[in-house]
Order: sequence, then C-alpha cells, then structure tokens
Amino acid sequence: MEEKKTLQTHKIILSNRQSGMVSGVLDVISFDEKVIMLATQCGKITIKGDQLHVNQLSLEKGEVDISGRVDTLIYSEDNRMQDGKKESVLGRLFK
Repeated sequence: MEEKKTLQTHKIILSNRQSGMVSGVLDVISFDEKVIMLATQCGKITIKGDQLHVNQLSLEKGEVDISGRVDTLIYSEDNRMQDGKKESVLGRLFK
C-alpha cells in the first residue's frame, strides 16, 4: 500500500538574515556556502549569501534549517518540482 504525504504549509522564517527555517520543502536540489536551492510546494527557491549551511534537513516533515548571511531569496516556478518527481541530490548519490 502506498503512503500519501500530507501537504504542509509553505513558510519561511528568517531571523536577522542569519538563521532561518523553511517548511513545505519537497527536496534539496543543491547547496554550498554561496547558494542553497530548494524545491518547495510553491516552486523552486534559490537562497544566495555567504557561509550558508544546511543545519538540519527533514524531508519527512518538509523542513530545512539554514544559517549564514542571506543576501537574496528568489522564487521561480518549476512544475516538475511541485510534482515532487525530480530526483534529489541524495537520491542521485545513492543510486
């Protein structure tokens, strides 16, 4: 029997441009110290800054905690991301 995930509300909480939490995350597309790319229920988010870190990741809960200096947050539409069918970075690593 296939489990159905309940959709969580998409939310971004950013404190002093230094730490934050994103909910409604379907996948982490990529990340390094300058750019974090997330697939969310509302499209793709690109977070740009300096010394960025993904501190905690829970795809079961759809939450990501980040830290570092955030300079920009950019949303872009990508219907493939919203379907949750694009393969994750971790999925590609463990093939």
